[in-house]
Amino acid sequence: MRPEEKAAALVVAVGSKAASGMLEYLNDDEVERLATEVAKIGRLHPETVDAVFTEVYEEATAQQLLAAGGIDYAREMLVDWRGERGHEIVERLISDLEATPFGFVRKSNPEKLSKILAEEHPQTVALVLAHQPAAFAATVLGFFDDEIQAEIALRVGTMGKTSPDVIRSIESYLQSQVGPEPRTELAVRGGIEELAEVLNNSNKETEKAILERLASIDSDLAEEVQALMFVFADIITLDDRAIQRVLQDVNTQELALAMKGIGSEVSDAIVRNMSSRAAESLKEEIELLGPARRSDVEAARRKVVAAVRLLEETGEIVISRGGESELIE
Repeated sequence: MRPEEKAAALVVAVGSKAASGMLEYLNDDEVERLATEVAKIGRLHPETVDAVFTEVYEEATAQQLLAAGGIDYAREMLVDWRGERGHEIVERLISDLEATPFGFVRKSNPEKLSKILAEEHPQTVALVLAHQPAAFAATVLGFFDDEIQAEIALRVGTMGKTSPDVIRSIESYLQSQVGPEPRTELAVRGGIEELAEVLNNSNKETEKAILERLASIDSDLAEEVQALMFVFADIITLDDRAIQRVLQDVNTQELALAMKGIGSEVSDAIVRNMSSRAAESLKEEIELLGPARRSDVEAARRKVVAAVRLLEETGEIVISRGGESELIE
């Protein structure tokens, strides 16, 4: 099956409710292409569904192992788990990693990379970090001084398309410093989404310093980034006590509208933190709403997110960020 067919098979197999949550992470063009494949797919044989589920699970597991322990660790675990198949999975992921612009960079030590990039123009640093996983980019960014952090963040947030020749030129220099010969493909990265993701993975001090500096330079950009840093679906990252506190500040009507079309994981996290009576009232409110305009749903979700961020600012709840997940007794 082509990748598009596998994606369509997955969407059909998981059902419309779960699929709607998946579609939130796709752009309009991707949704349109996926919908076209779904319309053409017809009935699926159980063996096909099992094969697709298995592949998705294997890929997700491999990605987690790569992120958690690196290439050697991932290869060892996957080979123990799937034998030769595990070896093929990790090799393909590594190949995809290196085919991405500046993909070889993420194998470097973050502190060493920051020292190499410290000699470069902030625009160059922004270009390199915009092509990295958010957690890795946030770690590298943390080694820069506050003022330089803000300058780099500003350039990531306002970045547009970059010429392949420029990428190749910078890669040519960096690969001699930090990694093997790269293979370049044109990719458009940067923008407020990438900056928000990087800040979401930064520690609270780095996030605060960058946002304050951004606000003094471009208040509109700072607001756009902040609005994207914690989205409604991220409620599942809060602990139950925090969710219960948030629900105290959100009325049932707004919450019902915000939950229209949301995935079951988010819905379950909210409902389990409500009393039986409140959960029943919320269910009735959602049913009474009927179809809702996307703009109204998004506006309701922004109100819930605003309540979350206000509670964090006052210290009543904690939003988990990169580097802050470890608990100390």
